[in-house]
Amino acid sequence: MFRNIFQRSQGETGSKSPTVLSGPRVARYSSGWSALQKSLKGETGLLVLDIGPTSPTNINFLTNIGQSVYMSDLVLEANKPEWMKKDEEGAPSFDVDGFLAHNLDFSDREFDVVLLWTTLDYLPEQLVAPVVQRLHSSMRPGGKVLALFHNKLNGDNTAYCRYHLTDTDAIEMQGSAPIPMQRVFTNRSIEKTFGNYAGYKFFLAKDNLYEVIITR
Repeated sequence: MFRNIFQRSQGETGSKSPTVLSGPRVARYSSGWSALQKSLKGETGLLVLDIGPTSPTNINFLTNIGQSVYMSDLVLEANKPEWMKKDEEGAPSFDVDGFLAHNLDFSDREFDVVLLWTTLDYLPEQLVAPVVQRLHSSMRPGGKVLALFHNKLNGDNTAYCRYHLTDTDAIEMQGSAPIPMQRVFTNRSIEKTFGNYAGYKFFLAKDNLYEVIITR
């Protein structure tokens, strides 16, 4: 059963999670999106998982080029207090199994593309490895993940943003909920986190975000 996931295929719409967005959209050149867009436009009928608050822009773009779209707002969901419980010793513990069942149960669907964006920078530590593993098990071999990572915890461009797709080599950043970053990834830690994936392509950027296309 899909929960907190938005799906739209041809002639089908619906939403179970609110969109929490504020501020103007700021265009940012994206080498990763430029490369991935060519693959998306070269084949139709792909299943795409777009992680973040519901973006009608992304839904319209992807469905207009013949793809099916699923959405899951993991960062905002993970910050809800209902997922905190206590372990056998009474210490606070995150309900990882419950979270995955509620937010990443795809009923045996397998995705061709995952737009992960900066999600891993903001998730609680207990969720990072399980989410990466669940995505791995929910993708077809050869599928692509587009992930963005910050190289510093504080300062400009470290606010949690929604990323909107365009028909150009740019993506549009738009501020969302005030959620603090939890960590900074290095190339080595990215490769370790995605250790059971098949390959990585890193893209350099001039700002404090860098991009990776990861192959399942």
